[in-house]
Amino acid sequence: MRILLAGGGTAGHTSPLLATADALRRLEPGVEITCLGTPRGLENRVVPEAGYPLELIAPVPLPRKLSGDLLRVPARLRGAVQEARAVLDRVRPDVVVGYGGYVSVPAYLAARRAGLPVVVHEQNSKPGLSNRVGARSARRVAVSFPDTPLRHAEYVGLPIRTLISSVDRDALRAEARAFFGLDPDLPTLVVTGGSQGAQSLNRAVSGAARALGEAGVQVLHVVGPKNDVTPQEGVPTYVPIGFVDRMDYALAAADLMVCRGGASSVTEAAAVGVPAVFVPLPIGNGEQSLNPRPVVDAGGALLVEDAAFTADWVLSHVPPLVTDPARLAAMSKAASGVIPRDADEKLARIVLETAR
Repeated sequence: MRILLAGGGTAGHTSPLLATADALRRLEPGVEITCLGTPRGLENRVVPEAGYPLELIAPVPLPRKLSGDLLRVPARLRGAVQEARAVLDRVRPDVVVGYGGYVSVPAYLAARRAGLPVVVHEQNSKPGLSNRVGARSARRVAVSFPDTPLRHAEYVGLPIRTLISSVDRDALRAEARAFFGLDPDLPTLVVTGGSQGAQSLNRAVSGAARALGEAGVQVLHVVGPKNDVTPQEGVPTYVPIGFVDRMDYALAAADLMVCRGGASSVTEAAAVGVPAVFVPLPIGNGEQSLNPRPVVDAGGALLVEDAAFTADWVLSHVPPLVTDPARLAAMSKAASGVIPRDADEKLARIVLETAR
């Protein structure tokens, strides 16, 4: 059996793609998996590192404003579809799986012309254009959040790595805090703004760091590799780092997390029961305000607008929450009851059923 997984650009597409690929190998050890991406994306590093072959086609971004680039989209799309069709002819997959982004539309169109079944997976509560196109002719459509407005959508959740989905926070907490040089016993806030960090989150949390320490709260602050936030003199409870490649440790170390509302952030925190404060990115299609809604409505998290998330807000809300074990336990139970941990295998089974 041969399967083509199409998606790339950001971790939002590549992470669930790789989680699905790993699940497919566990369920069907002899499966042949090929990934499809573009020369610009994160997939050029993470896919080969994960041990999967990668084919590339030209990206076809859709400009949001009327311009010469917009007029050139049809020709670029035709060229990308031809490249995708050439990949299909070489790989000869039994099914094409798309995760959205620049690479998926050419893959969907090429698969339809080749008469191949398509499975679509949408990461966000608000679908992107690529997957709205793909869902029209897809054999199966899987979504990460309930009530995602795609035709014939099946709620499976967002595939995440088993390194994350298998985390036992209580068992790993001491080891995780030692890994980051944190106090094993202090209430712990973990802050991350995504792979590149978030200036507004960084500004608010670093501004509140000293007062948080005085309130007995330590902070592990993942500031992003391009952000220059250094330890503050006389504040040993504030630990800023550029990036974290052991997200399982970060989740285990946290009593409370502050992060954006991206699908991966919401799913990883909620699936393992980390109470969270979600601060949606104030630009985009609004999906970051919608993604956390099921967790927030269940009582597992708070939702705060970017403009309202200031150092004063942090000082007013974080210490009373992170030092309240009963409230944290209730939030943890509520969060973990909403988001499935086994979306990788659910989606993999859909793919295998479609391929057969």
